[in-house]
Amino acid sequence: MTAGDLTVEGRRFRNRSDYEAALRDQKKIKQIKAKVNFDSPKQVYELLEQLQSGTYQFETALGTDFDDEIYERVEALKKQGITAENAGKILKGKKGKEKKAAKTDIKAAKAPKHNKDGKKLSQKTRLEDYDKEMQKQILEELKKQEKRRKLIMTAASLTAVVCFAYFGIYYYFSARTSMSYEGLAELKGSEVLAESKTKNEFSLHKQAVRLPDVLDEYKTLYEKNKKLIGWLKIDDTIIDYPVMQTTNNEYYLDHNFNQEYDKNGSIFLDAECTAYPRSTNLIVYGHHMKSGKMFGQLQRYAKESYGKEHSIIQFDSIYEKATYQVMYVFRSQVYNEDDFVFKYYQFIDANSEEEFNSYMNEMAAMSLYDTGVTASYGDTLLTLSTCDNSQTDGRFVVVAKRIK
Repeated sequence: MTAGDLTVEGRRFRNRSDYEAALRDQKKIKQIKAKVNFDSPKQVYELLEQLQSGTYQFETALGTDFDDEIYERVEALKKQGITAENAGKILKGKKGKEKKAAKTDIKAAKAPKHNKDGKKLSQKTRLEDYDKEMQKQILEELKKQEKRRKLIMTAASLTAVVCFAYFGIYYYFSARTSMSYEGLAELKGSEVLAESKTKNEFSLHKQAVRLPDVLDEYKTLYEKNKKLIGWLKIDDTIIDYPVMQTTNNEYYLDHNFNQEYDKNGSIFLDAECTAYPRSTNLIVYGHHMKSGKMFGQLQRYAKESYGKEHSIIQFDSIYEKATYQVMYVFRSQVYNEDDFVFKYYQFIDANSEEEFNSYMNEMAAMSLYDTGVTASYGDTLLTLSTCDNSQTDGRFVVVAKRIK
């Protein structure tokens, strides 16, 4: 097999698996293009919004190329003075004509009909015009239609009630989560409990390690919930959350900072990681919420320009402050236990330089683009992980290197 055999849309792929993923992306892009009228600025803007929100997920650089293509179309529209706000008015004149034509057709249909002699024909037919047997059949049919109508209306009403209840609950949790985390952010640096003498004597794990004092900035939050392990923030994004940790990776999938049930869950550190002494790689998980909450916007890093604009990540443990720079962005999966394949979620500590370099090579090969950032043995990393619906048990991953 030659390298040319693994080329799609001018891009060469390193193996058959990536090549097949590119073919899937190519097919998906063709389907999207078939549904969108690119002569309609409104539809172009809507498509860009869908791409940025993660409605469409891609596995290879073809998706990035498509993102760039749509982004450039939008930029061209902006130069013409066509914005997202006025884009819908561009075809307004055409729609107005179509609406007027439709009204004309309705008016013509309602107009009285005439026979060949020019006499007006009656448009109404009375029930009495039929014989008794026919009248009976007509009445029975009308009763059946009315019964079907009532059943449809009842089913539609029940469906509407269920939908409104679902969305009501969803937005209740979403609003509660938003208000809750805004309040928690205000408690960072608070001195309300800063004088507390309570200390976290030992780490979450079994080794007997005396831990350093909690940073003053996080003492108040730590007193509210001692499962707090840090705070994650990325400027100019919605990501500005406390990071939790328990002895398993289940509890904070559906509980918030206040330990209430919450389908948004919380951002949490892998149970196998330790903030002190620090693991080589700290793996942080969060739900990909459609509302954008938690890690709902993390997949925007699939676009290289976005990654460059948001390359700095602040992750403080409760013991020390730290800054990271994005190094790799890739898609992966949760594999079966016996699958012999690189599993990023098992990379927590590197026991040797050889092992560390092996991990780096695997992630570099999977990365959607080259950031120019590399790491050496002895460096420490931060990995952000969320769900990716583009494949079964898919995951979207951002790996960053500590720079200070």
